[in-house]
Amino acid sequence: MCGSKRLWFFLGALALTTVCLPETLLWAQESGTSQSDAIIDSVGGTVSSSNNNTEEMKKELSKTAAAVKADGLTEGSLTDSEIANSSYAAHNAWMLVCCALVLFMTAPGLAMFYGGLVRRKNVLSVMMQCIFLMGLMTIIWATYGYSLAFGGEGGWLGNSDYLFMNGVQREWSTTLNEPVTPMEGDMTRMTHMLFQGMFFIITPALICGAFAERMKFVSMVIFSIAWGTFIYCPLCHWVWDSGPLSYFAGENAIMGGALDFAGGTVVHISSGVSALVAAILLGPRMGYLKEPIQPHNLTYTALGAAMLWVGWFGFNAGSELLSDGLTSSAFATTHFAAAAGAVTWALAEWLILGKPTVLGASSGAVAGLVCITPAAGFVNLMPALLMGAAAGLVCYFACSWLKHKLGYDDALDAFGVHGIGGTLGAVLTGVFASRVCWDVSEGVPIGLIESGGNPSLLIGQIAAVLITIAFAGIGSLVLLKLLDITIGLRVPAEDEQRGLDITAHGEEGYMLA
Repeated sequence: MCGSKRLWFFLGALALTTVCLPETLLWAQESGTSQSDAIIDSVGGTVSSSNNNTEEMKKELSKTAAAVKADGLTEGSLTDSEIANSSYAAHNAWMLVCCALVLFMTAPGLAMFYGGLVRRKNVLSVMMQCIFLMGLMTIIWATYGYSLAFGGEGGWLGNSDYLFMNGVQREWSTTLNEPVTPMEGDMTRMTHMLFQGMFFIITPALICGAFAERMKFVSMVIFSIAWGTFIYCPLCHWVWDSGPLSYFAGENAIMGGALDFAGGTVVHISSGVSALVAAILLGPRMGYLKEPIQPHNLTYTALGAAMLWVGWFGFNAGSELLSDGLTSSAFATTHFAAAAGAVTWALAEWLILGKPTVLGASSGAVAGLVCITPAAGFVNLMPALLMGAAAGLVCYFACSWLKHKLGYDDALDAFGVHGIGGTLGAVLTGVFASRVCWDVSEGVPIGLIESGGNPSLLIGQIAAVLITIAFAGIGSLVLLKLLDITIGLRVPAEDEQRGLDITAHGEEGYMLA
């Protein structure tokens, strides 16, 4: 109870220091702006040079837009031939690859990374959480999640435009007598939905690392549904759909808004803070700080980290949402930051403990990846190295010193890596952001260094971080307390002692002769 009271006090104080959150989430106004002209211009400007019929393509697209409008279908929809004869085909193909890479991060990547870190008796329970969430969160995303996150632009929450995949899936045009595909930027809207849905899957899976080995499976399921609905979807809309935390919201942005290329606030800070809340509320594992609780299979962990490293290229480079020069830059910064994080964490162990460990190098790589995520498309290559190195060092001390100093049992360091690493990355984005990467300000220097000390972007980044911490922290506390009161959060002591593989799933990870 004391821990719970301290947590309430901390989060309440934090909320008072941040920009006030809205009292209620409002449905965004449906946009009446037609997309057909933008689609026509975009396609007309990106048709392959080998097809020198730009004007004809525009005329065909105008006909398609008119036909689609006459049918009452989604404006901006294109036929298969129009997609095939434009650069949309290449962009869409790259984004589908990125979808697969991000899903690969959850399983096998995260499942193996987390699975190796727990004790042998709980390896299947952790993997089950990752795999089950791949299915569960997909269903939520398909029915209403995508609509809440990306329905409309601006405001505090999306609308009902995309409920049950309406306006997302292919539709039949009676006028053209053929199917048409709704478009979202430089890809099909279905591809955009799939890509963003992979983020929706992995984010609650990250939280599972904090309460590993001691939370009821049913409580995990209900919490993930509620967390995705009431925390992730609104936050996603605020940051990535021109909501109040977005730099691109203009005058409607809080403190100028923030830049978040691939999910520093939306994914990592939100999941890391929620993980900390869960770890404190559930309390430590039996025997924590009294007996050794060692990872049972570091081979799994190392392989999982390598899979996360590879999958993260889809996570970050894919967030450009097309394939161009900035995609290459985001790809390179991702790799550089991971490399620097792995080396720095291992070196810190080497200097302090006398030996570099595979766990340290693996954790450092993930920390570097987390840190560069919000900045991947906004910073150049040398700053990416610095950010990765900073993450390796800061997250090492967060996981090795801070956790033990404060006494909370974040079982797999979800907060120490994702919460701390994401916060560091979001703040450093305001320091190192450069117009030579993504010129979001029409040639005006925006980063603290490039602008010669102008703090406006840095202030917006810090404001977004604080609001995300308060929103995710308080929201998670409310959801978890409600679950604790109703069905309980923690497994019985006997079940925890035997291990969740047997007690929760009736299986064993290793059948030893």
